[in-house]
Amino acid sequence: MAEKPVGFTYTEAGVDIDAGNRMVALIKPLVRATARPGAEAEIGGFGGLFDLKRAGFTDPVLVASTDGVGTKLKIAIETGRHDTIGIDLVAMSVNDLVVQGAEPLFFLDYYACGRLAPEIGAAVVAGISIGCREAGCALIGGETAEMPGLYQGDDYDLAGFAVGAVERAALLPRRDIAAGDIVIGLAASGVHANGFALVRRIVKKSGLTWNAPAPFAADRTLGEALLTPTRIYVKSCLAAIRATGGVKALAHITGGGFPDNIPRVLPAGLAARIDLGKIPVLPVFKWLAASGNIAPEEMLRIFNCGIGMIVIAAPHDVDAVIEAFARRGERAMTLGELVRAGGAPRVIYQGKLDLG
Repeated sequence: MAEKPVGFTYTEAGVDIDAGNRMVALIKPLVRATARPGAEAEIGGFGGLFDLKRAGFTDPVLVASTDGVGTKLKIAIETGRHDTIGIDLVAMSVNDLVVQGAEPLFFLDYYACGRLAPEIGAAVVAGISIGCREAGCALIGGETAEMPGLYQGDDYDLAGFAVGAVERAALLPRRDIAAGDIVIGLAASGVHANGFALVRRIVKKSGLTWNAPAPFAADRTLGEALLTPTRIYVKSCLAAIRATGGVKALAHITGGGFPDNIPRVLPAGLAARIDLGKIPVLPVFKWLAASGNIAPEEMLRIFNCGIGMIVIAAPHDVDAVIEAFARRGERAMTLGELVRAGGAPRVIYQGKLDLG
């Protein structure tokens, strides 16, 4: 009698359900640490719950955002440093919420890989948990997808989804934005999480390894320096909005830099005139510009160059707004003003960008 063929198993196909369960067990305490009014921050159900009434809103408008961290992930993977990339993931979405005046309420993540290593996944979620706590939102769910054949080796991918709320009367940008309003910049922590296809190309051309001392930060390795997490501006922006009543608009400086992001919050007929000499260009951008022979105009379109968030305020509110940000630990400085413009360009430069 012929032996019955051995049946296939999911594990043999490359998907380890037990590894997924181990990862869930590892991250549960990290998720609980993000609890806030409206969310208990527990995982394991089919969907995450949020009680908007308990969060204290009366006439809310919901605001949603989704993003990833691009090929900055490759540096985390190649250096084996997975504990900060989750902060970037949260930052890229919640910074987009607060520009509309919204308070982030909850966050969900999507983690996809070819072979699940629970410890790596847990390290990523640890960063997500830190980011959620910095932004004041709850991590109420997510998805871990193990997809052999689609992702190779140790590669993984991340996506984040954030939902916030703002009282209808407090939506940004405001309608009273006018010529003469002042453009304020909030300092960035580093490259943040865009432009890394070019960053990685420059690093490859330089011949440096991730473990080499960073040419722009000798006390850290190149990998460590470039993995500096995106700054989360949520609490400082909300504090300035509520304390001063003077914030008319916010613009998150991500992909597209100054010329693509600032016009998104300006009414027709207005442009931002920026004094490039007032931008506090970080050493990393000077090194990238020199090593890649990148023109200033290209730098301003790709990178934040040292300014991660733009704030628009009336002249008589500027001092109070800057002081409110300073109380929250932000370095804020005036960069220019809004002017009347008939068409393109919507961002007008004067002076020179200090690229060293």
